[in-house]
Amino acid sequence: MAGLLVLSATLFLCASAVLHGSSAGGTGGYLTVVATGDIMMGTTHPVNVLPPDDGEGMFKSVITEFRDGDVVLGNLEGPLLDHGRSGKCKDAAVGRCFEFMTPTRYSRHLKTAGFTAMNIANNHAFDFGSAGAESTISRLLDVGIDAVGGEMVAYIDRKGRSVALVGFSFKPSRYAYSIHDISEAMEIVAGLKEFNNLVIVSFHGGAEGKDALHLRRGTERFLGENRGNLTGFAHGVIDAGADLVIGHGPHVVRALEVYKGKLIAYSLGNFLTYGVFNLKGPSGVSIILKAKLNARTGDFVGGRLVPVRLANGGIPEIDLSGEAAQLVKALTKQDIEFPQIDIEEDGSLRPVVGKF
Repeated sequence: MAGLLVLSATLFLCASAVLHGSSAGGTGGYLTVVATGDIMMGTTHPVNVLPPDDGEGMFKSVITEFRDGDVVLGNLEGPLLDHGRSGKCKDAAVGRCFEFMTPTRYSRHLKTAGFTAMNIANNHAFDFGSAGAESTISRLLDVGIDAVGGEMVAYIDRKGRSVALVGFSFKPSRYAYSIHDISEAMEIVAGLKEFNNLVIVSFHGGAEGKDALHLRRGTERFLGENRGNLTGFAHGVIDAGADLVIGHGPHVVRALEVYKGKLIAYSLGNFLTYGVFNLKGPSGVSIILKAKLNARTGDFVGGRLVPVRLANGGIPEIDLSGEAAQLVKALTKQDIEFPQIDIEEDGSLRPVVGKF
């Protein structure tokens, strides 16, 4: 049903894209997508844990890495909301359920950093129900950032090419299409591709934590919950027309893969998670993905992994040791039989055809 709704709505939405999407202007042969992992800028619930200076300068160490992005995408964990009640964790054991409420004024920090789109298709978007999700969307749009998830498909124009961004999650809702029904996901993507030059898919899925570094074949489960068949999903949406697939959810980095010429990043890890996350070991390192796509075909032509370390309670800093990039390189070698991508020591990325 969701796929049919997308097909019927796409013509109207695409026609309005010029009004609702911002244009970078100009033309070019390549489109650069910059993507980060999980963002939780601080919370006022269940206790007040906010960064110094009310979050000013949280992104200052990494902001220059966003400037060459035609699309700059993050994954927002938790609603932008000032007041509300949540019953999400009332019956859950301590340490097995988390809920966040980030002040609405913090939307300005995302704008100042340079984000153009924010994925909300995840398990925290509804921490405070529909009111929290709708507040988040409203605050993002107020500062000129597209919300991405479920029926909130972002339609933008970059370098003369129309781009659709769509979000999926293991926790489907109005603002998150399901990763579990791969056939329906393929139908949704195919419908979008019919009227757009490029389609970027963001998904939230997979097990979590330091023991979840490795991509698993088949369905992943975490705390008894189905977290999706990630390779099946990613390959399926590319078969249907997706040009780039970006994953979040495990809170650690995972492997990269080039499948049929299209890049898949299975998890980008934590990016800015202030105050309440365990950032020991691999949970405390992350990457900024910079992917260059052929603007005509959507094929991956190169890019770079910018290694990041979370410091001072969860604030991102460029990591000159390159730990996260080398971890992704190792995981790609271990977990992907035919990755079709080379990851250099400095984090540079290039597709490899016919090597394997």
